[in-house]
Amino acid sequence: MFGYIIVNKQEMKFKEFDLYQSYYCGFCQKLKEQYGKRGQLTLSYDMTFVILLLTSLYETDTKESACKCIAHPFEKHPTRSNEFTKYAADMNLLLSYYKCMDDWQDEHKVNKRIMAGTLYGQCRKIAEEYPHKAEVMQEMLAKIHECEKRNATDIDEIAGYFGEIMSEIFAWREDEWAKELRRMGFFLGKFIYLMDAYEDLEKDRKKGNYNPFFQWEKEPDFDEKVGNILTMMMAECSKSFEWLPIVDNTEILRNILYSGVWRRYEMVKNKRQQQENKKEMDKNLTA
Repeated sequence: MFGYIIVNKQEMKFKEFDLYQSYYCGFCQKLKEQYGKRGQLTLSYDMTFVILLLTSLYETDTKESACKCIAHPFEKHPTRSNEFTKYAADMNLLLSYYKCMDDWQDEHKVNKRIMAGTLYGQCRKIAEEYPHKAEVMQEMLAKIHECEKRNATDIDEIAGYFGEIMSEIFAWREDEWAKELRRMGFFLGKFIYLMDAYEDLEKDRKKGNYNPFFQWEKEPDFDEKVGNILTMMMAECSKSFEWLPIVDNTEILRNILYSGVWRRYEMVKNKRQQQENKKEMDKNLTA
């Protein structure tokens, strides 16, 4: 996954961060339990948000435990897991497999093909359990690949395909909350895709890869324009979140939606500004 849907630790209470971390650690342990160390390699904060959101909405029973791991080898740390931890592990592995295959087809990354091969058997079983979700992931990634091949300029279209993937993941089941969960996932997915494209601009240019922002990059207000688009995506996502009848863990979820998701954006924006300033200084020195 991408790792953009994270907390802003500086603005959280210690007990809230510890609670969030326990769900993250529970997710890590579930990936290991279900899919071994290869499964753990797909660990992401994005899916931890899905776990916390669905847990808070459906108020399911959660098992509390403690364990040691590579990151905490000397002292046990708390973990929390429930039915949504298993669901997120399944969705995370399935999406990771299809994404690895897409990277292999797109850029012929051998390491991605090898990773996909190690996940294939397990992902086939997950796809049999969730056939519609697997079909949506494959179809939408294929559409993204097709957009990249024809150098599509409609940013809303291509980001929307990844939005559909996250929409399907967020809708755990078809019930009275599915509509808003889908809408929330859709706009969050668009945010993730566009944020990833924004961060990868320089890398994509060097490698000759597709990036939907190349068409705007030379505009003087480019960074502000990207910021406005991302803000609109999160505004729509947050609107659906606030409509849902969530009582538990609302402060943690709001920390992520209103603050945490902007941490990488600010980091990337500042890095780009520093690079632009350096280019300007070098230009003046050689003039």
